[in-house]
Amino acid sequence: MTITQLEYIIAVQTYGSFSEAASKCLVTQPTLSMQIQKLESELGAII
Repeated sequence: MTITQLEYIIAVQTYGSFSEAASKCLVTQPTLSMQIQKLESELGAII
């Protein structure tokens, strides 16, 4: 788990969509999705 992954989770919650969160975090939507998927895999749970 990284701080960045947690920031992405918070951004998705705050902005309501992966694409808007990615834009605000200055990354592409696939990058944001991949990082969240990695975190979900590490935790063994869907976020």
